Amino acid sequence: MAHSPLDIDEMREPIEHRSVRRPRVLSGIAPSGSLTLGNYLGALRRFVDGQPSHQGFFFVADLHATTIEHDPARLRALTWETARLFFAAGLDSEQSTVFVQSHVPAHVELAYLLESTAYVGELSRMIQFKEKGGRPRTRASLFTYPCLMAADILLYEPRSVPVGGDQDQHVELCRDVATRFNRQYGETFVVPSLDKAGLASRVADLLDPRSKMSKSAPAGAPGVVRMLDTPDVIRRKINRAVTDSHAEVRYDPVSRPGVSNLLDVIAVVSDRSPDDLATDFASYADLKRSCIDHVVELLAPVQRRYAELAQDQGHLISLLDAGATQAVVAAGPVLARARDAVGLV
Repeated sequence: MAHSPLDIDEMREPIEHRSVRRPRVLSGIAPSGSLTLGNYLGALRRFVDGQPSHQGFFFVADLHATTIEHDPARLRALTWETARLFFAAGLDSEQSTVFVQSHVPAHVELAYLLESTAYVGELSRMIQFKEKGGRPRTRASLFTYPCLMAADILLYEPRSVPVGGDQDQHVELCRDVATRFNRQYGETFVVPSLDKAGLASRVADLLDPRSKMSKSAPAGAPGVVRMLDTPDVIRRKINRAVTDSHAEVRYDPVSRPGVSNLLDVIAVVSDRSPDDLATDFASYADLKRSCIDHVVELLAPVQRRYAELAQDQGHLISLLDAGATQAVVAAGPVLARARDAVGLV
């Protein structure tokens, strides 16, 4: 493949110099279901808050949603919905690069080069593959999914990757594969650090507080609050949230996960500690009312902006096209270095 002079200059520039720029951060969300309160508190709101100080690359990971059986029409609809929620939550195209993963071909090309660097043994140990794969009709893409995720990360040279706890293992694999690639073929990739999400990064299911509130749960799942749920639906779901048989409201995630989950949500919205908040409530009914009020107020402006975006599909497409163009420019030199490093012409 012929390279432009700019690509060659980037390839030859010392890697430590290439990474001295406004700190980059990257994350993607797969459109495997309508986004939840947990997606907002643990991811989107963090992305928005970090925009003034970081150069963000945020994408709808539609390719990741094809690793399991899916309905094409639903995937398409969820991709648009997720993209709208990115902007409705406050991501600004003037500050961050927002795009759809499949619109940037470099993701797939670099993923193959990383598949040629990763080992079967380490891919076999990935928890998500153990949980979802291993059957005769398991798609091969589910097995190699961590290599695509590694490509997503390495293309944009972020210093840190904000992820929830369920993706920690994949980011560690990314670091291992990037280090191995650099050792075998020469310094090519910036090896990122893992930026673990803090409080409420794993908002729990309201009816099963030992499990994460999952966007992949069936539509209408009573324990999952979606970002687009109406106030009445939010009220009904939180009122049905499991608590326990104790009378005192106390924060104890181990023995009282349901109550602690509600306190976590209020805490991250109000910027207070859950232990301190627990003293505010005389009953579980008071706790649930407060949680409802906080969540409805938090999501109201996002839902208003989403409704505006839904009226102008052309504007959304133009925003995503611009983001994809920016992503192609950013990812191109990294892919060129990787191709050159492994000996492709």
